[in-house]
Amino acid sequence: MAKLFIIPTPIGNLEDFTFRAIRVLNEADVVLAEDTRTSTKLMAHYQIKTPMRSHHMHNEHKTVKKLVDEILSGKTLALISDAGTPAISDPGFLLVRECIQNDIEVDCLPGATAFVPALVNSGLACEKFVFEGFLPQKKGRQKRLKALSKESKTMIFYESPYRLKKTLEQFVEYMGGQRRVSVSREISKKFEETIRGNCNELLAHFIANEPKGEFVIVLEGKK
Repeated sequence: MAKLFIIPTPIGNLEDFTFRAIRVLNEADVVLAEDTRTSTKLMAHYQIKTPMRSHHMHNEHKTVKKLVDEILSGKTLALISDAGTPAISDPGFLLVRECIQNDIEVDCLPGATAFVPALVNSGLACEKFVFEGFLPQKKGRQKRLKALSKESKTMIFYESPYRLKKTLEQFVEYMGGQRRVSVSREISKKFEETIRGNCNELLAHFIANEPKGEFVIVLEGKK
């Protein structure tokens, strides 16, 4: 029976791909990629020749019904993002929801996602946590930060190098400079690094050292 596969892709190191993921991508009728230019490198590395089509945040609202019709007609589709697990701060949720509403089987393979290794590496409490992804850039940002200042569980955020210092400044403002925090960058890549300390210390570090790469911030909850 045709269905939708959700395939996590490596977040840096290509060796983190699974045998099962390679097999499913080879067997699928179509691979839906967030950016076909990026995914072409992965597909070529593993000699996967399945046709690819773009599926990203700018076209997913328009294409989900057509894709569901393709699956209902008997095709097997596989969804990948540029890095990590689709639908986790990446496109995918709308297609999964539409498939479920049409009684289409959805199979999400286990695999790479950036926040899990960052959380484990942080040394902060792992048994209960909240994943916030990217904070709102403008509207609703201050309101969200005020709410999170009262959160007792460990919090996880994704952040770009361009907004990292601003985010740490606001953590000092809303959570306090002594709140413990861990910042990981370039997970699984050549220049992977994790810096730990309190908010004041990490803000000072990234003022002195310009942020480069993609970041995961793990913030201690309120005691």
